[in-house]
Formats: sequence, C-alpha cells, structure tokens
Amino acid sequence: MRKIVLDIETKNFFQDVGKNDPALLDIALVAIHDSLTDSYSSYLEEELVKLWPILERADILIGFNSDHFDIPLLNKYYPGDLKKIRSLDILKEIKNSYGRRMRLDQLAEGTLGQNKTGHGDDAINWWKAGEVERVRAYCTNDVKLTKELYDYALANNSLVFKEGGALNKIKLDTSEWEKPNNHKLTFSLPF
Repeated sequence: MRKIVLDIETKNFFQDVGKNDPALLDIALVAIHDSLTDSYSSYLEEELVKLWPILERADILIGFNSDHFDIPLLNKYYPGDLKKIRSLDILKEIKNSYGRRMRLDQLAEGTLGQNKTGHGDDAINWWKAGEVERVRAYCTNDVKLTKELYDYALANNSLVFKEGGALNKIKLDTSEWEKPNNHKLTFSLPF
C-alpha cells in the first residue's frame, strides 16, 4: 500500500483573502513522505507538476486536518479532483472518536514526546521574509510528526494528548485505515 503523508504551508493568512476558505490561499510549499521510497520531499508552488504523479499513484493520502485544509487547497492547483483519492485525516478521526478537535502539537507531545518546531503563522511570516528553507524544514517536520502519529495509532489503536499537564488517551478504530483500494488516478499523466 502506497501511503503519502502530506502537509502544506501557505504564502498568506485567511485575513489576507477575506474568508476562512483554504482554496483561496496560495501554496508556498507541500512536503510529503512517500512510503514507497520511505523518503521525504517537498515541492514549491511552481514544482507541483512533479507532485501530481506521486499523488495519483497513492493508495491513500494521510494528513492532519487534510480533508478540510490541505486537499481542498491542493485541488485548486490540480487539474483533476484529488478528493477521488482515498484520504485519512487524523484530526477528523480524533474528532469522530473523542468528540473534539485538538492541535498536532498536543498529540505529538503526548504520544511521541516531541513538539512542533513552530506554528503555521510562523511559517507564513518566514515565507514572507524569504526564509524558504526554514519553511521547508518546518513543513517537513510536521509531516514527520504526522507520519509517526499515524504509525503509532495503527500499532496501538490510540493516540495520547497532553492537556493541563495530564496525559489523556484517545481510542481509535484503525481496522479500516489500510484497507486495500485499487483506484488510481492518471489525469495528469501522458497517454
């Protein structure tokens, strides 16, 4: 099963575009982990054409808040519909199981004993200041944390979050997470 874990950083804030709609934002870069090659890579907006064949060959797209944010934003650039690729949004799974949303940082700290290297607002400010490599490193780190959370949840059927100094367990049903899916897109590939 080819799994692509992804995260996006944008060039602008919601207040810059006047509405809380991810599709109105502009992509700075996308970072991914590809299970086929067990490697991390990233793509600036002008390099997205190199990303499409990778996503099209994926069995599943994995992210954190990806169904609400990352996939709709990527769809703005993609010549087809990425929603046709099976996706797993860890935040959505948590909300469905635990009843509320939480931050990636809470889960990374509670489950993995790690913290994010910044926040989304930091990344936009770094981008605006021309610190592209800092944004790339930050985004890639978020992909690593998301991948490690996915792997942990798959192995343990749970995640842990830290709140008020206490560790709390979230039980998850991961039995369908890696269910085979033979559907692949080929929209951007030459015929």
